[in-house]
Amino acid sequence: MFVNNNSKRKVISDGRLAELRKFCERAKIHVKNFDLLDLAFHHRSYSNENSQFAHMNNERLEFLGDSVLGLSTAAFLFADMPGHPEGDLAKIKSTVVSEQTLAPIALSLEIDKMLVLGRGEELSGGRQKKAILADCMEAVFGAYYLDQGFEKAEKLVLSFIVPEIRKVQEDRGQKDFKSLLQEYFQKKTKDIPRYELVKRTGPDHDMTFWVTVHLGPVAYGPESGKSKKEAEQNAAKAAWLVVTGKN
Repeated sequence: MFVNNNSKRKVISDGRLAELRKFCERAKIHVKNFDLLDLAFHHRSYSNENSQFAHMNNERLEFLGDSVLGLSTAAFLFADMPGHPEGDLAKIKSTVVSEQTLAPIALSLEIDKMLVLGRGEELSGGRQKKAILADCMEAVFGAYYLDQGFEKAEKLVLSFIVPEIRKVQEDRGQKDFKSLLQEYFQKKTKDIPRYELVKRTGPDHDMTFWVTVHLGPVAYGPESGKSKKEAEQNAAKAAWLVVTGKN
């Protein structure tokens, strides 16, 4: 059960409560604690700019929701693919439990409209950033777990993740180019790719990361992304397309 230990908390307005109820309709969920659900949409940029709500952000819920998402996905794959080795399960899990998968799901639920951001993040286009959307999606999973328990939270997670798993199983999903590149390079050389963060550009609230991937003595990139993980994936994709001759 969630207990709000903050001495100060935002009072949810009637308009915001209506928005939260509409979100529940879109997500096909029922919640008891709307304060908790509302917290899932509060990005740290808001609490950073509003000292009276210094701890009012979704990072703890995101931490919890990440585990709910991971366990739900892993348990499903374990039961769904009984004849497959751990490596096959891990590869699919890493693909579907990712910004690339979660951000579009968040947009389908109009989470971009629900976000509570600081002014700086708002002005830098934070509502469309994959990392923020994916993190918020995980925070929603965490909030729903605390409100309704694991069984219902797992059902919610799988309602979104199973279709993405099926896409990967049918080779129609987002490709995990880091895994593809490592598998290819290891077969060729018995070595693994090495990723180097070359630089960061932009302000703290709107940073761009640049990553180069090294395959032995040969470097590919740098490629950019709004998170280090995204930049690594983009560098891996650029390298994989070249070394496999598919560019």
